[in-house]
Amino acid sequence: MHDTNSSAPIPGLNEKQQRILQYLSAQVGYQTYFKSRLIGEAVGLSAKEVGSNLAQILQSNRDVGLDIEKWGYSSGTTWKVTPTNPAQMRQRA
Repeated sequence: MHDTNSSAPIPGLNEKQQRILQYLSAQVGYQTYFKSRLIGEAVGLSAKEVGSNLAQILQSNRDVGLDIEKWGYSSGTTWKVTPTNPAQMRQRA
């Protein structure tokens, strides 16, 4: 399994996908639901680019250390993101 806390690239993913996954991996301990627009603002992409790249990641069936699910569409796409292995989630004080 890929260590989501590592900055090592995941083979087969492009630079935009890597940036999105690094952001989600860093934030998954703080929150579960992410709007495409807010992910985009954090990583310098449009909401459309975020949605397109997350869809490609999902279709690739790669083990990225996160379970990512398209969750809602009201006022923009929301993604539900959880660690593949809950024991990997860092404890937050």
